[in-house]
Amino acid sequence: MDSAPVSEASYLPDSVRTSVKLLIVGHFAVGKTTFVGTLSEIRPLRTEERMTQAGAVVDDLAGVRDKTTTTVAMDFGRLTLSDHLVLYLFGTPGQRRFKQLWSDLARGALGALVLVDTERLEQSFEVMDLLESYGLPYAVAVNQFDDAPVFPEQEVREALDLLPTTPLVICDARDHASSAKALIALVDHLLKTDQESP
Repeated sequence: MDSAPVSEASYLPDSVRTSVKLLIVGHFAVGKTTFVGTLSEIRPLRTEERMTQAGAVVDDLAGVRDKTTTTVAMDFGRLTLSDHLVLYLFGTPGQRRFKQLWSDLARGALGALVLVDTERLEQSFEVMDLLESYGLPYAVAVNQFDDAPVFPEQEVREALDLLPTTPLVICDARDHASSAKALIALVDHLLKTDQESP
């Protein structure tokens, strides 16, 4: 793993008093590492390893585009929103064999953004089921891959069996503005959920 030289931007201002932990989750090869890297103001921590022939036995590569590496622990990025507030973004690995790690990463998180791919929507159910079992509120972002089919929002919402209150947005994990919009949808949802709690 490469290490970046330390710069002033690596340190938080002394004025920061509140930190928020958010998860970026989704099935295998949906763009979580790209999403965290696009938004992080620091060089993100990545635990990616080259995929091997041996991994093909456990990782379903159907519908996966040109993937040569995979996250084996987590991705980590940081986004300072104000002089007082910072977001910590934790990207989870997408394979089922990392289920215990998902549970560990969920501790202390306020919510999650679920990235989905319209070609493999069915692979999102296990991830959303896990979030619901942890009691974590979430928003869903359809990551736009160049050759993926595009469906009306209502069809995607129905296919994923989302509650009417669950935000659904379209994003491109490679684009900063688009990714920021998806993260804002999650934060807005968390604020509303918190206000509605007894």
